[in-house]
Amino acid sequence: ENLKAVCEAAGTSLDKAVKTVCFLADINDFAAFNAVYGEYFTSKPARSCVAVKDLPKGVLCEVEVIAEL
Repeated sequence: ENLKAVCEAAGTSLDKAVKTVCFLADINDFAAFNAVYGEYFTSKPARSCVAVKDLPKGVLCEVEVIAEL
């Protein structure tokens, strides 16, 4: 929801996403993450997804988005 609000504040939307980079604290969470991701990114932008050792503030995932205006 936060990422959706950031996109909207920038004058775009998740539907206009062309590329995402997803960081997971535990790659075993991929299936659950992918299910939620699919609800928000219905346009199926290009995506990279990687597991990382730690994320800030102990979050489980972080998503970067490049979107058209």
